[in-house]
Amino acid sequence: MTATLDLERVTIRYDGIDAVRGVTESVAAGEWVGIIGPNGAGKSSLLRAVAHLITYTGAIHIDGADAAHMSRRNRAKLIAYVPQQPELPAGMSALEYTLLGRTPHIPYFGVESPEDRRHCLDVLDQLELGDRADRNLATLSGGELQRVVLARALSQDAPVLLLDEPTSALDLGRRVDALELVDALRRAHGLTVVSAMHDLTLAAQFADRLVLLSEGAVIASGPPAEVLKEDVLSACFGVRVRVIADDGGLLVVPQRSDVRTR
Repeated sequence: MTATLDLERVTIRYDGIDAVRGVTESVAAGEWVGIIGPNGAGKSSLLRAVAHLITYTGAIHIDGADAAHMSRRNRAKLIAYVPQQPELPAGMSALEYTLLGRTPHIPYFGVESPEDRRHCLDVLDQLELGDRADRNLATLSGGELQRVVLARALSQDAPVLLLDEPTSALDLGRRVDALELVDALRRAHGLTVVSAMHDLTLAAQFADRLVLLSEGAVIASGPPAEVLKEDVLSACFGVRVRVIADDGGLLVVPQRSDVRTR
């Protein structure tokens, strides 16, 4: 199952101040769009609005249907969300937590089936967590916990996957591994992925298209090579930036303001 995602003039206001201002974007089925921008630009707020966790004005459509008119259960079958700071219930194992992603597919007053358990174990295996399935969440490292949170979202089998800084607790190797897994699953199952990412180099490597936010508004939108311009990034982030193109893609390198001779 694939799905398109359309945002029309989405605005989010906190205490009378616009955190996100009139964002209009369309995400094609199977596309990966990276949301980038400085802290406070509105990246997380925008993802939370798409996940219907906060109030917004404007419209959000999934495959042409207004998400605001869907039941919570039906939205959960279409949208999986990985928050930046997930809640991790005490006393729960990695498998039990991953099984929470199956909730929209389990009948009311029902319990998970053996097939649900096998599906979740398979997802944990893909994230190299199969041997930790029965481990208590409290005994896992920060990187392992982040992968378990991703496993819960992937087990949901929703066609739209929202990722809010999904690799912030991972080292460089695990970070690339996790994003490559998301990309492989996206290509295999036609997932539509929208991710907020601080690492501009990784965003350029994995996203088909980038949306640059500043003070809640879209500053630039398009393929990475069109968005990652040195003058635009320098003005947006308030630091001198170099963008280097090589065989591996684009590298975004911040520059010291006080270059000292050695």
